[in-house]
Amino acid sequence: MMAGGMGGGGGMGGGGGAMGDFALVLLDLPNPGGKVKAGEVVAAFDRENMLNRIDDYKDAVTQAELNIKNRRASLAVADEGHRQKIRAARADMEKAQLDLKTIEVISAIDAERLKLAAEETAARYQQLLKEVPLLATSQKADLRNTEISLETSKIELQKSITNADKMVLKAPMDGLIVMQAMRRGMEMTQVAKGDQVFPGQMFMQIVDPSSMVVNANVNQVDADSLRIGMKATVRLDAYPGLELPAHVYSIGAVPVAGRRPNFMRQIPIRLKLEKEDPRVLPDLSASAEIVLESQQQATLAPAAAVFEDAAGGKPFVFLRSAEGWRKREVEVGIRSNVTVAVRSGLNKGDVVALDIPQEPGQSKGS
Repeated sequence: MMAGGMGGGGGMGGGGGAMGDFALVLLDLPNPGGKVKAGEVVAAFDRENMLNRIDDYKDAVTQAELNIKNRRASLAVADEGHRQKIRAARADMEKAQLDLKTIEVISAIDAERLKLAAEETAARYQQLLKEVPLLATSQKADLRNTEISLETSKIELQKSITNADKMVLKAPMDGLIVMQAMRRGMEMTQVAKGDQVFPGQMFMQIVDPSSMVVNANVNQVDADSLRIGMKATVRLDAYPGLELPAHVYSIGAVPVAGRRPNFMRQIPIRLKLEKEDPRVLPDLSASAEIVLESQQQATLAPAAAVFEDAAGGKPFVFLRSAEGWRKREVEVGIRSNVTVAVRSGLNKGDVVALDIPQEPGQSKGS
């Protein structure tokens, strides 16, 4: 026997931080118990700060694009200025080389001065030529730095848009709205408009009424007997006479702590209902019986009435007859804590002893 609760597919939790632009304050919620269609808006958070952030980043992107245009124009001016210096240096060098042709008719001092001027102008011209690739690399790095600023602003803008979209939640499927409980002051109440939720906090479920499951726990010592697909019978505490067929849908891989002491662990399992019933609602408390084994056309006898001479010996019972109690060997099948399925050796209506008889008529029969 297991205790559990009704549930369904789907769930919604908050994300992001809890302060500033990411404060998850609920501004819009549907009515609990209402039905929604896939794609409908089912919750909206206060996203005014996030929308302001989007506007800020849009402005930052526009400013970065203008900065790139301005930077390209500035680099083009600087590049043209350097080219102008190169042309001027080349002209000075060519003039100095022409002046050297006059050294035969001028004094030695003037001739030496012209030679020095020719060497100086040639060196300056060569120096400016060597600066061309260095200047190009510098300008390319400068422009790339400005482009990176633009790309960063675009990334932040897209992140803000994505975050703003995530603050409006849409139903992933058709289903029934189930609001979760949260602590408000000293009380536990349903989540409502104006409440602030926190990262990872479940505040709403969308349940598919046609695919209901029972979330239950079994003792860790019994978990090894369970298998996926085993048949079960589910009973609801709210409707004592209602029995619903189900099967084991999933078995947890990790034990969890229950209401018992810490050393008593439980294994979570899910049972899927195989029959729809309009009375089945989410979060109803339930219990279930899982059929571990079954046998058809077998006679049931009390487990206490089946004896063995030794461990592994052939089982037997004491059968009431007209002459008193008679020992009879039986073939047994599956058993529970209270009954045993007897395949042969007994018939329906036979009376067997629950204790080993000492004298005829002194032992209890059943």
